[in-house]
Amino acid sequence: MTQALTLLGATGSIGASTLDVVARHPDRFHVFALTAHRRADALLALCLKHAPRYAVLSGLAEDAALRRRFADAGCRSELLFGAQALEQVAADAGCDVLMAAIVGAAGLAPTLAGARAGKRLLLANKEALVMAGPFFMRAVREHGAVLLPIDSEHNAVFQCLPQEAGRVSTAPVRRILLTASGGPFRATPLERLSRVTPDEACAHPNWAMGRKISVDSATMMNKGLEVIEACWLFGVPPERVEVLVHAQSIVHSLVEYVDGSVIAQLSNPDMRVPIAHALGFPERIASGATPLDLAALGQLSFDRPDPERFPCLGLAYAALRQGGTAPAVLNAANEIAVAAFLDGKLRYTAIPRVIEQALECMPAAPADALETVLEADRGARRAAADGVAALMGRAA
Repeated sequence: MTQALTLLGATGSIGASTLDVVARHPDRFHVFALTAHRRADALLALCLKHAPRYAVLSGLAEDAALRRRFADAGCRSELLFGAQALEQVAADAGCDVLMAAIVGAAGLAPTLAGARAGKRLLLANKEALVMAGPFFMRAVREHGAVLLPIDSEHNAVFQCLPQEAGRVSTAPVRRILLTASGGPFRATPLERLSRVTPDEACAHPNWAMGRKISVDSATMMNKGLEVIEACWLFGVPPERVEVLVHAQSIVHSLVEYVDGSVIAQLSNPDMRVPIAHALGFPERIASGATPLDLAALGQLSFDRPDPERFPCLGLAYAALRQGGTAPAVLNAANEIAVAAFLDGKLRYTAIPRVIEQALECMPAAPADALETVLEADRGARRAAADGVAALMGRAA
């Protein structure tokens, strides 16, 4: 019997990679539900190809014309609308495996719904742990969900850790080392960073990603969020998670043990590798990725991140140590600042300034309930928007 997959964020890059792997294993998987925000045409094309039971457009209200368009095209999927429908398909009894690949805070509620429904949960939405780590992990434990990380770094750590009764153990681990490519501005003169354009920031040297996450990679906020995620996933304190700049993006993470051994996971930079690992776990299944040729690579290099070049990484560590709702504030302010940069309203170097100001004006509260986290998220967005407006006013 095949496993039924619900894919939250089907039209993004993770969605495309997931569907590619699934299509290689029709004897193992079938698609139960596909979701998109507003990209109706892209979702329709996927539905015609994969024939899910449900299709969701979470960013649109009920639309009779869209229903007719899907039906006239020969789509037999039941079309649902609105954010609530995401939670519905995530928790549906017909779903065996949930791929959580919605970028940003919008993915928190449906991912949490999947955890509470006890799903086999493939987590590509790091914000679920950044914003709501304490009660998200509690939901996973209490409802018997199986949590498998999809971010290449966390999946690599997962592969390098010992397994005890189906769960990873960090008891013999001294450090977790997350690697970062350094993005497109790893060697750019610091004085030029204030003039970089959105297109330059989105031109990642190794990975094909969406625009928002590409900017996060350039600022290394993405790595900061991954540090927070790693602490919750693996139950370790901040001082046991370090970041190394590894320009080749071949070593995806390393685990150092108390005896001095270091175990690493290597592969070409292709998200189908961690996706296939999580889909097949504990077995190994083909991903379609190009095999790694170490001799052709020649050398692998590692450096420590420059705090002056990557201030967002330091802000993430500070929010993690502050705890409570501070990581949710960090994430929300970053989303607003990055959106403003991509819209041409903010300089690249002003992104960390907006985030720092939001953290300063939003005192951390205990992150013990979803509504508390969401209220911190809303407040941080308002504070960050005010910060962007103020900086725009000065520039004018």
